[in-house]
Amino acid sequence: MRKEPVKVREVEAEKRVAGFDEVVLGYSEEEALTEASRCLQCKNPVCINGCPVGINIKGFIHHITQKDYKGAYFTIREKNNFPSICGRVCPAEYQCRKACILTRKGSPFASDNSINIHFLERFTGQMGINNGWMVPSETSEDLSKFKVAVVGSGPAGLCCAGELARKGIQVTIFESLHKTGGVLRYGIPPFRLPHSILDFEIDYLKKIGVVFKPNSIIGKGKTLQELKNEGFDAIFLGLGAGIPTFLGIPGENLGNITSANEFLTRANLMSAFKFPDYHTPVNIGRHVIVVGGGNTAMDAARVALRLQKMRGIPLDTTLVYRRSEVEMPARRLEIAHAKEEGLKLKFLVKPEEFIGDANGLVQKLKCVACELGEPDASGRRRPVEIKGSDFELDCDLAVVAIGLKANAILPKVTPELTTDKNGDVIVDPQTMETSIKNVFAGGDIVGGEGTVIEAMGMAKRAAQGIINRLLAPTSGTNLENTKGVGYANKC
Repeated sequence: MRKEPVKVREVEAEKRVAGFDEVVLGYSEEEALTEASRCLQCKNPVCINGCPVGINIKGFIHHITQKDYKGAYFTIREKNNFPSICGRVCPAEYQCRKACILTRKGSPFASDNSINIHFLERFTGQMGINNGWMVPSETSEDLSKFKVAVVGSGPAGLCCAGELARKGIQVTIFESLHKTGGVLRYGIPPFRLPHSILDFEIDYLKKIGVVFKPNSIIGKGKTLQELKNEGFDAIFLGLGAGIPTFLGIPGENLGNITSANEFLTRANLMSAFKFPDYHTPVNIGRHVIVVGGGNTAMDAARVALRLQKMRGIPLDTTLVYRRSEVEMPARRLEIAHAKEEGLKLKFLVKPEEFIGDANGLVQKLKCVACELGEPDASGRRRPVEIKGSDFELDCDLAVVAIGLKANAILPKVTPELTTDKNGDVIVDPQTMETSIKNVFAGGDIVGGEGTVIEAMGMAKRAAQGIINRLLAPTSGTNLENTKGVGYANKC
């Protein structure tokens, strides 16, 4: 058995930072076969326990070793609707790879020795796309008479819609933006998740009957009651978390300070990097600072580097994070890629104040150095300020990426929808039904910021809950908070 993992092919850093093309090129067939052969096919495959949706990892990898790629694809699709997406964006080193028996003991995340499960999943998903393999529908006459509205076309909404449509249920997705895909489109840059991959999965849903209605803000244009009046028998809320959190420090209202949410939306959804072909420019500075340590922060920083490169500005983008690199929730792969591309990282640094010029534009960020103290509620060591360690960094564009809160438009106009103190919708953890009968929810609107596959796990439970409710409408609910695994900043 080969001891070392097969390194995935990537575009070299100097070339990739000049554009938004995909960085990771994936495995060839030969590489996938070699990596799959490293799997021990454990009697008790604990890697499955690390997957939020319980993919039969042992099974699909065995199919690969037998060159039964179709069998591998359908094995994954039993649990995961979008292997070509998850194989690209799932934080495998914190989930399935971390649970792999080949992971070295004591590692805070997957070591370089564990099986590259995510790259094998991506390979399999791509085989499904290349060959046009479609999961057979299981249309039921008992269910085909029902209509379900799905609010939001992010990972939770797309997954729930697919689960229901394959059962013959008539599904309509309402999306507030002009393009579908939710955070998969506006939040994740195309150099990590090409839009062509997302479009393929959305087109697949259209082929099995899912109807998409963009530019539809439920809570503004229509209420939940109006959806019910239109004949929808059940509703799934996959609203996501789209309200940015800010630092709350002096000077944060200066010009050229933005949230990562807006910065990434302009770049990814509105193609700001193609200006002037697309009339949605995004400001880019000579000294960009990104605040945060999750994947959203890493995405924003890597986008900033590319915009600087494409506009002929010397690369000067710095990420500041108040803990050390070990505590960063961002994927190890993305951190490594960012370093290769020229990102400067300053750890144990806490922003204190933004300083502006006479025109009200940010010029500097005042910071204080920190050291790690005792663990906090997250289990990570708390940053403690070092007195007298203040210093300043040049900054003519700041991007704040420290988290997102639940979208509040719908809950505000729906008082009967029970939420917690954070604005997250409270659900029955088994069925994902909310305080309103026949209204279900999943994804970030329920669990706070999580991963794509965590959102899909909730959506699959919700889809089954909807089916059970439609077939047995008198069942009750047991409302509780359903928090995710706790992975900050989606994918």
